[in-house]
Amino acid sequence: MKVKICGLTDSAGIRAAAQGGAAYMGFVFFGKSPRNLPFDKARELMIEVPPGVCKVALTVDADDAFLDRLTTNLPVDMLQLHGHEAPERVAEIRKRTGLPVMKAVGIADAADLPQLDEYARVADQLLVDARPPRNATVPGGNGLTFDWRLIANRRWTLPWMLAGGLTPDNVGQAIGLTGADQVDVSSGVESAPGVKDEQKIAAFLHAAKGV
Repeated sequence: MKVKICGLTDSAGIRAAAQGGAAYMGFVFFGKSPRNLPFDKARELMIEVPPGVCKVALTVDADDAFLDRLTTNLPVDMLQLHGHEAPERVAEIRKRTGLPVMKAVGIADAADLPQLDEYARVADQLLVDARPPRNATVPGGNGLTFDWRLIANRRWTLPWMLAGGLTPDNVGQAIGLTGADQVDVSSGVESAPGVKDEQKIAAFLHAAKGV
């Protein structure tokens, strides 16, 4: 079981994620998010990430200029595209940056599932997330789940990660219903929006890895 702790904003969160055995650590670069980081702060935090842990940069409909600055100035291992990027744009970003790309796909009902197959052809990983509500200001980290039975034991030709409203209390059930072997959490391990809770991080990692 591989766990991604996303939206990290301080050293304490990184230490807790590392101590619990997180395989991925995510950093947000989207101005509307309470987890958004300026490049200088992000660089300081990424340097603290232990070797072997994948450093993921989350962007939302970023243009080429922004992606160039991001990948030139920060030690990023993977890009997470969390906007409305079309499959063609995902392929373009992979080629331009030379980095592996994880594409987030929001799920609310069965009609959303075909998108997963479309993006599976161009991404390196899929992030299967809950579709945000219409009035949401951010595309992720809203603490919403979706009906996990929609993807029960579904498999794709590339690695995928389950996200959306996961917490230390429900991650075991989510893994059991979906068969996921990778999970992502952000708001589910926070004491307030953008403020990671070390004890919740530890509890989530323990619960996920104990399944």
